[in-house]
Amino acid sequence: MLTVVGMGPAGLHLMTPAARQAVAEAQALVGGSRHLAQFPAFGGERFALGANIPQLLAWLEARQDKTVAILASGDPLFYGIGTRIVAHFGRQRVRIIPGISAVQYLCARAGIDMNEMWLTSSHGRSVSFDELARHRKVGMVTDARCGPREIAAGLAARGKGHCWMVIGENLAMDNERIRWLPVSEVNDQYDMNAVVILDER
Repeated sequence: MLTVVGMGPAGLHLMTPAARQAVAEAQALVGGSRHLAQFPAFGGERFALGANIPQLLAWLEARQDKTVAILASGDPLFYGIGTRIVAHFGRQRVRIIPGISAVQYLCARAGIDMNEMWLTSSHGRSVSFDELARHRKVGMVTDARCGPREIAAGLAARGKGHCWMVIGENLAMDNERIRWLPVSEVNDQYDMNAVVILDER
């Protein structure tokens, strides 16, 4: 059985009891180095996940008789590894244990309701700034290539410099920082983050 386990934004404290139990019962554990390091006592097989998705799928195919937990940042089905695993193995062979997404966590910390929010990601994807500018409320997972500064520049070029951007850096970590800035003032480099864009005119 393959179980994709949502880790939440960071650390073990936001994992659900069901997620922790899935790891405890697993014979093999898959995850990024940062995630695997949080289970130093795990005694089964390990697979360090990076950009090596084809190798991972082959590794999982060879272990279909084992109980495997695949650790996912945030929520596995919000632009996460869960989508790829389900697409490859099928819904009947994969169990998903949801986690708290970075956007969900940021909204909770900043007191922003998620009603009518358009959710997207720039993580490893091309961004349509025209589409971003069309929505009044956007929640977005970013990456180093297209982060708050690049998003702000794209929005400002489309007349959205008045919008607010809520930037959540290092969410759920000791150095967490959440800032509210007009899009026109977003020009720094930011640590690992998610953003919410609000057009409140």
